[in-house]
Amino acid sequence: MPCVHYKFFSLLHYDTVTFSGLHISLGDLKRQIMSRQKLKVTNCELQISNAQTGEEYTDDNSLIPKNSSVIVRRVPVRGVKTTSKTRFITRTEPVSGTPKAIEDSSAPTPLAQLIKGWLCEETLGSTSTILYLLSLRKTRPL
Repeated sequence: MPCVHYKFFSLLHYDTVTFSGLHISLGDLKRQIMSRQKLKVTNCELQISNAQTGEEYTDDNSLIPKNSSVIVRRVPVRGVKTTSKTRFITRTEPVSGTPKAIEDSSAPTPLAQLIKGWLCEETLGSTSTILYLLSLRKTRPL
């Protein structure tokens, strides 16, 4: 039975897709790979290139001969922006008690006060944020 051997760029071993005929279209190969790997069309596209020559197949109607080896890469769907992993941390003061005067935002806040206020909240920040605050200790007075 004719087959095409495929391997994801980051993996070491090849898997096999079997089909009937002398060749398989790129679109059919992509569909079979996505169904075998349980990938969703809405999440990513597959970029397929010949393992020996490095030639990238771009047309879904192009034919890939039997017993070929291809390299597969997952790429984001075109036209969709990826979400940023940046988190913004905001600190809010409790609303109980007497109203307080608004402090001048241009005055630097001591590091100890920042950490104390931050740790008083029920959520802790990421390790990198804590390390950043501790690195400020060298430049700001406690």
